[in-house]
Amino acid sequence: MRVFWELCLVIALFLGGGKAVAGQLADRLASFPHWNKPVVQVAQGDMVYPDWMAGSWNVTSTLVDAVAPLAPDIVSPGFESNRRNLQQPIRFPVRFGENKLFKSRSFAPTTVRSAVIADRAFNGLSLARAYLGDAVIAVKVDPQSPNRQITLLKGDRQLVSIVSGRATETLGNDQFITTEVFQQFFRSQDSRPYFNEVESTTAYHYLPQSEPAITADQVTAVYLSPQDPNYFAAASRPVALYRYRLEFTRVDVELAIKTAAT
Repeated sequence: MRVFWELCLVIALFLGGGKAVAGQLADRLASFPHWNKPVVQVAQGDMVYPDWMAGSWNVTSTLVDAVAPLAPDIVSPGFESNRRNLQQPIRFPVRFGENKLFKSRSFAPTTVRSAVIADRAFNGLSLARAYLGDAVIAVKVDPQSPNRQITLLKGDRQLVSIVSGRATETLGNDQFITTEVFQQFFRSQDSRPYFNEVESTTAYHYLPQSEPAITADQVTAVYLSPQDPNYFAAASRPVALYRYRLEFTRVDVELAIKTAAT
């Protein structure tokens, strides 16, 4: 079950938000594969993306590196299986749209501003099916919290992902970096529940005169949960690191929806 769970971790892409000290997240990416748990803020509200991410996109995701930092003493069960995806591009549509965010201040009128946010249900289902195929039935976002997402899988299995911490960093007008830390809970009727902690750090680069119009460098880190016997040995270090290259090509809304349905 843990091997299957680790294949599911990728569906947490496009969640998160917060603030980081300028350069902190960029420095972490530059230090790959020397990696520890990030310093983040408690996740609150919705993630706001730069205006240039608004719209519908076809994404090509390619796993370009996979590292087991604690090998051979501790190796994640799904690591070798995931390594077989090296240099194999995976394609899926995503979309980001404008939403009205209400912001209240004490003794001041409520203000309303427009912001770009991810379509989590659409993006989560698209990404999950790209990696797991028809094993994925649906992806649902908690209407009470944009930070809680449930993926329904065949065989009466569920993957619950809860964003617990975030940080973002803006470098100029064309670079945006985000780190999301989330707790994952995988459960099924025929086996014990399994918990884990995952981090996704992504650096987006806007190239308005190019195609793809956005490229991104993404690192996904898998950390052990306290239930694992190797938890204290691993401490704050990940047991698996996956580095992806993402390429965003803009498409119209109709084409994105049609692609997701096939």
